[in-house]
Amino acid sequence: MDFIINIDKQLFYFFNVALANPVTDYLMPIITNQYNWMPIYLALIIFIIIKYKKNSIYFLLAIFVANSLGDYINSSIIKEVVGRLRPCATLSDIHLLVSCGPGKSFMSSHAVNNFALAYILSFYFKENKWIFYTLASLVAYSRIAVGVHYPLDVFFGAILGLGFGYIGIKVSIWTGNYFAERKRKAKKF
Repeated sequence: MDFIINIDKQLFYFFNVALANPVTDYLMPIITNQYNWMPIYLALIIFIIIKYKKNSIYFLLAIFVANSLGDYINSSIIKEVVGRLRPCATLSDIHLLVSCGPGKSFMSSHAVNNFALAYILSFYFKENKWIFYTLASLVAYSRIAVGVHYPLDVFFGAILGLGFGYIGIKVSIWTGNYFAERKRKAKKF
């Protein structure tokens, strides 16, 4: 285990310190700030409602389930059980671009939430999945670049996010099928 943790630290220093430059120093704090994404998320919700009308409820349900479950399980359970401190709280000579924050490091909730969203969007818009996964990867990478997460935090956060994206889609499909069946049965009477 120490071997893996040491490799993770070395990768962190490579991505956080060796690759640091004025362009990423400017962009990564913007990319990592979830509030900067709010207008895009709002536009996405409006687009989904306009495009899918009544069926948008199932699309939005998938997103809600995936992100609510993923964020809660990761932030309230996994991070507390694992208890890994952020690199900005334990390492010296790092390139910290944002506040370190009091939270734990493993896993990155940014990675969990953005990869869950990328999975769901890719399910509905397959032709654009490279865009969704590129954006999720960029947000995940930004967490290393700004100094608040290790590479394994974002890697496993991405995997967990994909799993919750899958769960969100399954709940959405099951719910849609359930109500369609109820409607079909009601028409028989």
